[in-house]
Amino acid sequence: MCRFVAYMGTPILASELLTKPKNSLIHQSYHAQEAEVPLNGDGFGLGWYNKTIREEPGILKSITPAWNNQNLKRNAGILQSNCFFAHIRAATEGRVSEENSHPFRYNQYMMMHNGSVSEFKEIKRDLINRLSNNYYQWIKGQTDTEHIFALFMQNVSDMSGGKEGKDLSLRFLAKCFKKTFADVEELKAARGLTGTSLYNLVITDGHRLMATRYSTNPEHDSRTLYFAHGKKYVCEGNVCRMIEDGGKPRSMLVVSEKLDEFVEEWTKVPENHALLIEKDLSYEVVNLDEVN
Repeated sequence: MCRFVAYMGTPILASELLTKPKNSLIHQSYHAQEAEVPLNGDGFGLGWYNKTIREEPGILKSITPAWNNQNLKRNAGILQSNCFFAHIRAATEGRVSEENSHPFRYNQYMMMHNGSVSEFKEIKRDLINRLSNNYYQWIKGQTDTEHIFALFMQNVSDMSGGKEGKDLSLRFLAKCFKKTFADVEELKAARGLTGTSLYNLVITDGHRLMATRYSTNPEHDSRTLYFAHGKKYVCEGNVCRMIEDGGKPRSMLVVSEKLDEFVEEWTKVPENHALLIEKDLSYEVVNLDEVN
């Protein structure tokens, strides 16, 4: 059910995340180790920022499997950024198409998802009715993820008095996610739907990053989410790992699955919590059920 990698910190080549690690994202596209279904071959997406040119990210998407895309493999070694998103898709909602591939972009924000809203088609019309024309017109595909993103931005706008920018705190954005999840569950309850919804989401504005690990039924169904921090993530020969920083982190990785065998590097995000990473890479893990 989809896999992703998010990175923020010292500029890094995309290949350090996508092709070189033992359990790289390309490896996960055909042999994911911590998912019920090991195959994630319904396309991929890569997003990155170059703030010297513009605030909005660049995004590359394809409907071909990541393991079989030569453009991705050839260019990963020359694409460098301080903020990367990469996603491989196992389609659950919406056809296999570029507009349904992650990550999605709204102005300076970029978001991707590992999870699903159960019986989404039953509440899709109800969710759309909660959107202003601006956010409704922005939606281009059929995925539950893109509609969640639109509802989240609607809540950000409504709760901030029309603001959308980086002056909004990560705790405020976490509060907006909490409301978005509650809104979806309210729509489901109104139609008598009780299936589990899974919200492993990552969002960034290229300056800060937030990742959520959230399930409406965490005791029975949830998805893994890890992070690692250090001086820099490096690959030397066949060995990739995070170099310890000895203090303040300069690199942060957020992943669906651990990229290497050095298990001590990786910290699991607890169920129904969010990881908030600030511009200076200071971070905290907060309980979403207690955010107010």
